[in-house]
Amino acid sequence: MTPISDKWLSLSILALCQVAAMALWFSASAVLPSLITDYNLSSFQQALFTSSVQVGFVAGSLSSAMFGLADRLPPKLFFLSSAIIAAIANAILLIVEPTDAIVPLLRFITGICMAGIYPVGMRMAATWAKGDMGLLVGILVGALTLGSASPHLFNAIGGIDWRFTIAAASACAIFSAIGILFFKMGPAYTKAPKFHPLHILSAWKIKSVRLANLGYLGHMWELYAMWAWIGIFLTASFSLSMSNDRANELAKLATFGTMAAGAIGCFAAGYMADKLGRTTLTIIAMLISGSCALSVGFLFGASPLWLTLLCILWGISIIADSAQFSASVAELSPPEIVGTMLTLQTSIGFTLTLITIHLMPYAVDLLSWHYAFAPLAIGPFFGVWAMIKLRQHPDAQKLANGKK
Repeated sequence: MTPISDKWLSLSILALCQVAAMALWFSASAVLPSLITDYNLSSFQQALFTSSVQVGFVAGSLSSAMFGLADRLPPKLFFLSSAIIAAIANAILLIVEPTDAIVPLLRFITGICMAGIYPVGMRMAATWAKGDMGLLVGILVGALTLGSASPHLFNAIGGIDWRFTIAAASACAIFSAIGILFFKMGPAYTKAPKFHPLHILSAWKIKSVRLANLGYLGHMWELYAMWAWIGIFLTASFSLSMSNDRANELAKLATFGTMAAGAIGCFAAGYMADKLGRTTLTIIAMLISGSCALSVGFLFGASPLWLTLLCILWGISIIADSAQFSASVAELSPPEIVGTMLTLQTSIGFTLTLITIHLMPYAVDLLSWHYAFAPLAIGPFFGVWAMIKLRQHPDAQKLANGKK
């Protein structure tokens, strides 16, 4: 088999495994509408279904960054063990009550394991990069997007039984653990030198890396709050013009469409960023997604078709830039600590998401669904500023073969 064939076969395997494993992230969040109806969950309990995973991911990724695990451990083994443990933790949800105090702990464990899947997957993809870093990482983030959206599809297929979604997500994660054994590391894979904890300071000390991370923080301020609450928003909106049962079913499909469409944005943006430049692509994407955050509430209760179309546009633009922040950090960081820098980037980004995920119920109470998403626009507009500053920095010549 030629090196090119090896590359795309390995990347296809990695993408499929990433899709399958990431189904765990939103497996419980996807069934929230059913759980709210059956168990009368409070707003805080609802937020915990997603935020516990975020906290776990932050804890796992910070630990990984502190000890350089993404650069020191065999990536396939790290990925495999993480997927299996996460699948088991998720499956235990089938035998406990959704209101049980152990549920946030199980979701926390799932989040810890995600730190051995998402950033490690990007590290594995980067071993095959040769002038196409944006595309390769875009494929991986597109896979993450499809994986995160898949529970909403499982939920729609499974009907009213939320257990189907949980079981399907765990089964997918086991499949990913087996599949990753067939991935072949690329020619750029090298063992990292002895790790020093001070390496993590490079994320702040190197100005260009700092600006890329600030852009990423702006992006993350918006992303997971939207993903976590868009299903509830659509259900509430559709319920104003049709029966509750009909609204629930259509909202599940619309939510899947909104999130899954982001994969298109990742693939297309990954290709275009290598041609047009990282900062150009991220600025355009954040301007669109921020505008959607400001305007989506004005269609609350309006035509489900027009609202869904706007949400799909939001879903495409809100994730299109994500891979390019990671690609930027990979290109701007010293090669021997790329894995650690990627892990640290995701950990600080997901720490920020805890704020907006938990603020959304209060925003709904204070502002109503008509304006609740508007504060999320602060993030992408801040990100635009950071990427404009990065574009002006001399290190920007390292991005996308000098295309900035």
